[in-house]
Parts: sequence; structure tokens; C-alpha cells
Amino acid sequence: MQLTKAMLDQRADHIYDVLVVGGGTAGLSAGIYLQRYLLSTLMIDKGKARSFWMQELHNYLGLPPDTPGREVLKQGKTHYLDLDGDYLNGYVEAVVDEGDTFAVRVRIGRKNPTYRVFRSRYLIAASGIIDHLPQLADMQNVFDYAGYNLHVCLICDGYEMRDRRAGVFGSSPGSLEVAFPLGWFTPHITLFTNGGFEVGEEFRDRITAASYTLIEQPIKQFLGENHVMSGVELADGTVVELDTGLVSMGSKYHADYLKGLELDYSGGNLVTDAMNRTSHPRIFAVGDLKVGMNQVAIAAADGAQAATQIWRDIRRVEGTRRPGAIAA
Repeated sequence: MQLTKAMLDQRADHIYDVLVVGGGTAGLSAGIYLQRYLLSTLMIDKGKARSFWMQELHNYLGLPPDTPGREVLKQGKTHYLDLDGDYLNGYVEAVVDEGDTFAVRVRIGRKNPTYRVFRSRYLIAASGIIDHLPQLADMQNVFDYAGYNLHVCLICDGYEMRDRRAGVFGSSPGSLEVAFPLGWFTPHITLFTNGGFEVGEEFRDRITAASYTLIEQPIKQFLGENHVMSGVELADGTVVELDTGLVSMGSKYHADYLKGLELDYSGGNLVTDAMNRTSHPRIFAVGDLKVGMNQVAIAAADGAQAATQIWRDIRRVEGTRRPGAIAA
């Protein structure tokens, strides 16, 4: 059920089989499978899933290519709740390993927040990432186009940029490297530093050899209307016309709550096995938090795998469990 502040005391002494942190594609997929395995699940979601900002999912099998990400999340949440899973809007602040259980501290509400500790036998980290965007004086101007034709994923949207005038917006020389694989789809590429960093001679030579354009002036604003970006205006008033854009500025990993636990990482990503188990035997990581491709289809599969492995673990210990006998 959808938990509210008034209902929290009803779950004070409950020990869930699994607590899922994050209600994006990976978390919802895990929750649906867990509930169908007759396991008790609590999903805690802060409401900022990366998929929510995707205006159209172009490459998810079986869905019309103009399906909004938020519609997929809405249907997934309804499915999970129909299977009697518990769902709470909140922010996970910390996880403590107590041995047989995890104590998960949650902040509920932004104004006059309430704090509660929930306990579970297993934990699935599905809290994902959020992409960094160009920092302009008017950030609403950026939000007007991000997720529309100002893309953040080459794998997802390279096809959408084919043969178009594409701007690549980076935060370092390394981040601009994405321009070269983008060249598979279009030769019309302009790289922007937004005045934020220097570009070395070797990299300049590669840009010239590829017949790309490099612009190092700060950006004043994006231009366009009805969420369709048509170019940028630079600080000196120059207008650069574009048909599309690709932001390559890195991401914020939403996993601070795991800092107190000893887990293996590769860069910012959690290292997992084939079934998405981390270096801790009762903690799984799915979706964009783990090493792998950041794709909605893969996130859904991650959730299914993690849930299945947890069921196998619990089944080996308990032997059997029948409807109506979910662990309390």
C-alpha cells in the first residue's frame, strides 16, 4: 500500500524481506518480481527517477516510441501496489548493517520532516543517478529543452541526431570525447566548453581533423520554442544554429546512504556479480548505480535478476512459503 505519515507506526516493528531504495524502472521491476515471489517489500522513492525526465522512450521493446518515461513509471508503480507492496515517498539517509537485518533511516517530508527507521533482511540499491546539465544564469532555460531534443545519452538517442547539426556540451576535454562516436550518426558537430575549461593542442588537432567546430565562449542561453532547441546564443550575442544537442557532463550518483558500508566500486558505480549482488551478500545494486549500460531495458532486467536471486536465497533457508504467511 501507499504509506503515509499517519500509517508509519503500523510498520514500526515490521521486518521486511527486502527494502528497495528507488522507484525508477529498476526498483519497480525488482518490487514487482519480489511481490510475485510472496516476499514482503518496502519501496522508498524520493521522486526523482531519471526516467521521469525522458519525454519519449524510443528503444524499449513493445512500447510506442513516443511513450513518456513518466507513463512507464506510473504503470509500474500501479502494478507494484496492486501486488500489495508497500511504497513510501521519502529519502533514505543511512543504512546500518545490524547483522541479520539492515536498519534504514528515512526522512519523510521536506517541511517539518518525520524520521523513521525501517528494517529489512535484504537491500536493493536502485536509487540511480541524475545527469549534470549546463550551468547557465537562467536554469529554467536549460530545463525547457533537456530531455526533449537536448539529449543526455548517445546510446539512447544517437539515432535521433542522425545527419543533424548537433551541439556537444561538456565539462572537461574528456567529456567532449563523446563527439567522436556521435560522428557515426552525424558529421555536423559543434563542441561547446561554455568557457569552463581549456582544450589542449592535441585535442584541437583531432577536432580539426574530424571537421568539427570548437566554441569556447560562455553560453548566454539556449534558443528555441515549445521545448525544441534551435541553437544557442553566446555571451557576445553570436547565435549558433543547431537542430539537436548532447549533454556530456557526468552524473550525480544517489548512493550517499551506502557510505557507511564496505562495498566494491569501479569509479562511481557499484561492482556486482551476474545477478547484481554487490560485495555484500545481502545488498544488490541495479540500474544506473551498477557497472554496465545505462538503459531502461537493462534496468528492468536488473530488477528481475536481483529479485530472483533474493528469492532463491530465502527459499534455500525457509524451504517453502505460502500466501498469507509473508514474514513479519
